[in-house]
Amino acid sequence: MMNRRIYAGLLGLFSPFLLLFTLWRGWRRPPYRERWRERFGWGEMHQDRPLWIHAVSVGEAIAVIPLVHALQTRYPNLPIMLTSTTPTGAAIVAQRLGSAVRQHYMPYDTSAAVRRFLKRQQPRLCLIMETEIWPNLCYWTARFSVPLLLINARLSPRSQRGYGRFPGLFRPALAAMTAVAAQSPEDTEAFKSLGASRVLVIENIKYDLPEPVDALEKGRIWRHHLATRQVWVFASTHAGEEKIAIDVLEHLRVHWPHLLLVLIPRHPSRCHAVEAELQAAGILYALRSQHDEIESKNVFLVDTLGEVMDFYAAADLVTIGGSFVPVGGHNPLEAAVLSCPIIFGPHMENFRSIARDMLAAEAAVQADNADALEARLEHWLRQPEDAQEQGKKALAFVQKQRGSLEKIMQLLEELDLT
Repeated sequence: MMNRRIYAGLLGLFSPFLLLFTLWRGWRRPPYRERWRERFGWGEMHQDRPLWIHAVSVGEAIAVIPLVHALQTRYPNLPIMLTSTTPTGAAIVAQRLGSAVRQHYMPYDTSAAVRRFLKRQQPRLCLIMETEIWPNLCYWTARFSVPLLLINARLSPRSQRGYGRFPGLFRPALAAMTAVAAQSPEDTEAFKSLGASRVLVIENIKYDLPEPVDALEKGRIWRHHLATRQVWVFASTHAGEEKIAIDVLEHLRVHWPHLLLVLIPRHPSRCHAVEAELQAAGILYALRSQHDEIESKNVFLVDTLGEVMDFYAAADLVTIGGSFVPVGGHNPLEAAVLSCPIIFGPHMENFRSIARDMLAAEAAVQADNADALEARLEHWLRQPEDAQEQGKKALAFVQKQRGSLEKIMQLLEELDLT
């Protein structure tokens, strides 16, 4: 049975290899070269004791934006530091929040890196989004008397089994947390079974999306540019899903030759591979980054960051990626708040409560495979009024579920943050 001391010792021994890994990853993917020292806890020293929020990557960074705004309103004199793990997450934070927050990469979970980070940044509070459970971080925040809350917390069955294999490591980590704000009763029971001492059902903060004013305006511009073309957005795709999209598009174009597929890979670095698939299939496509003309193209490949909601706002039909391959799905609420008719696949484990509730409210449709996806898209293309009604149900669902953000703020009021 591994406990924290063994874990910390092993990570300490492997620290030189972490450095080599960091340098190797930076060599292969240049964005990882930026601020790489921060991953070892280095960075500018600050004495202002910020509110610290950790959002691992793109989805969490987008979801945390309303929380940042709420914290700025409630605690206007307190600085906010936002950490991320991936360069894409950091880019979204920079794009959406700019200088309103201080950015830092999350340090590796070695004792030395975490201690160094805490000493140099001196946070007064740590809020971690969703499922980031790091034993050394939990231990040292408790030692430094930094309240640590896991918010919007969720556990897939697979993650629960994984954490459960190491009770000597993760039970103390969860017990050290000030509180866990879970997304659902199922998540609450899962965290309790793993050792969390205080777990509250707060529901999902992702329902508290701000009014998408900018996205609606940019979507209106795209619609004007696309004239009368019908637009199918397949967003946040992973390897294997682009082939599904291409095959479905080819079948649909028999009856709807002007249908445009807006294809948005989850990771823009994959766009070269996606281009190769499009070329092999003989598909005419345009690249977003090159401002190519799209009037005569069948596919618009979005190889940029931060524009998913703009294209949702211009869409007639939306499919959520990561759900037709065993990735766990991505957030359908960003499409729902823009009144989009939504289809996702069978793999929505990362959003199982949202997916379940949306299906129960008829706010989304689940397709078990590519054939079912094609059939639903074909129905909506033939009956656009049904697609519009589906989009209205999606928006109504989101509006009904809002309120989790205020519950988080009430939880924070129990702490002395000033």
